[in-house]
Amino acid sequence: MPSDTFKGHGFRTELISMLLDLKPRFLRFPGGCFVEGEWLRNAFRWRESIGPWEERPGHFGDVWHYWTDDGLGYYEFLQLSEDLGAAPIWVFNNGISHNDEVSTAAIAPFVKDVLDSLEFARGSANSTWGSVRAAMGHPEPFPVKYVAIGNEDCGKKYYLGNYLKFYNAIRESYPDIQMISNCDGSSKPLDHPADLYDFHVYTDSKTLFNMKGTFDKTSRTGPKAFVSEYAVWRTDAGRGSLLGSLAEAAFLTGLEKNSDIVQMASYAPLFVNDNDQTWNPDAIVFNSWQQYGTPSYWMQKFFRESSGAMIHPITISSSYSGSLAASAITWQDSGNSFLKVKIVNFGSDTVSLTISVSGLQASINALGSNATVLTSSNVKDENSFSNPNKVVYHFCL
Repeated sequence: MPSDTFKGHGFRTELISMLLDLKPRFLRFPGGCFVEGEWLRNAFRWRESIGPWEERPGHFGDVWHYWTDDGLGYYEFLQLSEDLGAAPIWVFNNGISHNDEVSTAAIAPFVKDVLDSLEFARGSANSTWGSVRAAMGHPEPFPVKYVAIGNEDCGKKYYLGNYLKFYNAIRESYPDIQMISNCDGSSKPLDHPADLYDFHVYTDSKTLFNMKGTFDKTSRTGPKAFVSEYAVWRTDAGRGSLLGSLAEAAFLTGLEKNSDIVQMASYAPLFVNDNDQTWNPDAIVFNSWQQYGTPSYWMQKFFRESSGAMIHPITISSSYSGSLAASAITWQDSGNSFLKVKIVNFGSDTVSLTISVSGLQASINALGSNATVLTSSNVKDENSFSNPNKVVYHFCL
């Protein structure tokens, strides 16, 4: 392990710098299907990923076909969340993989295992598992306030029964923890208690653009939405195209407008090693000495002030309004108030338009305003190691 890493915690400084530029508010870990495994014998096990690195047994990640030494384990994810100033969201296995399941009648050991994991994170340095964390160098608890009960397991035979066992046990021991269901509650109410529900979408660019109104009619009562995985993939995506990022940006303007019901959102996946790319596309591509952001990464920088900002109603007057999406926010920074208007042109025409924003608290300083444009010569353009800034910001005063 190199000695020169971010805060000495094993992560490459230049990669963490790219994360910090996005101003992340949470970190969802250790992933999605990686949590389940194709088979339960290859699921992520937090106990085997803590303690001295050289003593960890590691495991075969059979979903993505690689062996991991689990040097990046449960403790390191908690530590990374802290270093980023982001809330940790622990996604744990609920006794279900892609191909086998533990019945609800036999799920008790899994429930105990998860309670132990929470004690490791949140328990005092004198508790059984908190003392293990303290011995690893972190006597203070980690503030785990969110857990996801499984990943994409809604509809599996034992999911609901298992879910309720975990939900009730965690609620009793940690009443402040927010629990996330795998079942989508965007179009109909859930049939079980939850604080949030997972919403995942991977689709083509046109479909995702048209999904910008997905939560417009969602009930305002009940659990909040956690859009924990979204991306344009397959034919439109390439290895991360401008076209994909435009559709994703339009989708996010819809999430902003519905932020009373959509509490969190994250693009997925975050990182990919260029020498072993199993999923495509990803936000940040790296090898042993280089890295670059795909257009989807740069798109997300447009939204980095959105968390905690004020959304404002916006209208667009244009004959091309069907191919446009927009949102407006204001936020405070160092005593100053800022307005950001984001506009997505998903069509092929150059557009002239009029924008109206309501509810502003103060007048706009037009002389102090500037425009930032994410574009390129072709919507299928991608970034690469040889041309990492082919699709990147252009600034106009």
